[in-house]
Amino acid sequence: MTRILDPLAFLPLKPDVFTILLVLLDGDAHGYRMIKAADERTGRKGQLQPGALYRLLKQMLDHGLVVEVKAPDGDDAGDDRRRYYGITPFGREVASAEAMRMAELVGLSRKHRLLEEGDGA
Repeated sequence: MTRILDPLAFLPLKPDVFTILLVLLDGDAHGYRMIKAADERTGRKGQLQPGALYRLLKQMLDHGLVVEVKAPDGDDAGDDRRRYYGITPFGREVASAEAMRMAELVGLSRKHRLLEEGDGA
């Protein structure tokens, strides 16, 4: 498979992909931790299901956005079934490009008075 090297080619990101990248910016994580962190960050409890998560992670691995990493010492080190993932430098570039795209949309929304300056966006 040929890898795409232009972060802009991935935009706009699916919301779940962006959420996964944001979670991994805080550090390497296994699937269950990603699901829990996504629930906490988005308020969409149960939206990111295990089947969807692992399908997305496979795609993200194929595109070089994430990599599988070694389990941290002392963190369920005996559980060989648990896979840990980390964000790659390219994954960080893609997340940054998506954040800039979203910031531009928020700016346009404010320009058209869809959002007021005091709104949390």
